[in-house]
Amino acid sequence: MTTTKHRLVRLLASVTSEAEARVAAAHGADIVDCKDPAAGALGALPHEVVAAVRKALPAHVPVSATIGDLAPEPSPVVEAALAMAATGCDIVKIGIFPGGDARATIDALGRDLAPSTPLVAVLLADAPLDLGLVSALGEAGFAGVMLDTATKDGRTLLDHRTPAELSTFIAEARAAGLMAGLAGSLRLAQVPVLLTLGPDVLGFRGALCRAADRRAALDATALAAVRRAIPQPKNPAGPSAGLELETTP
Repeated sequence: MTTTKHRLVRLLASVTSEAEARVAAAHGADIVDCKDPAAGALGALPHEVVAAVRKALPAHVPVSATIGDLAPEPSPVVEAALAMAATGCDIVKIGIFPGGDARATIDALGRDLAPSTPLVAVLLADAPLDLGLVSALGEAGFAGVMLDTATKDGRTLLDHRTPAELSTFIAEARAAGLMAGLAGSLRLAQVPVLLTLGPDVLGFRGALCRAADRRAALDATALAAVRRAIPQPKNPAGPSAGLELETTP
């Protein structure tokens, strides 16, 4: 009998408060992600909440934070990202939404933030997907890129993109020197097939909540079930351990 070996995959749990962050960390989340589901796909939490989350958790648990559902225009996106970085979070996540000038925004973020703050871009699987942006992110010094969904209507990432398309996305990210993550209303039952694709991170919110409702409270039992489904890393060495978040000069 043979067994399938998977790449080490980190569990990202999105939280809305310091209390939820403590639950997530206590039940094995590798990354605690600050996000407001009531404010959009990548809704931003108040800066003081993000700062409280970072202060409350052990230093070895990385904290990421989203900046909100902003069109990719350099000035407002850079301003929002700088303000979120000032909370002390370890990773700032920036959605690349339709409209605006994505490449100019990526360049501006690379110039103004990437040298000092690990940045993760979030591309949208339920919108036209420009994989050319992945190499631009690598060139700008981003730490990673994730694929997520903008519309939270019960459909999941796998309803919008096939495993083959997701595999191509992950390969493009790796070629650009980026951490590759998958999210988008992911379900517990989808974890086995997602693991075979070898992402670096799988991100969850709804599957970790009561009644699988992303706006409901985090549920420790649901979180524990997802944690059991994803082989846990051994001996994490720090906030960036295994996340490939160190940028190359």
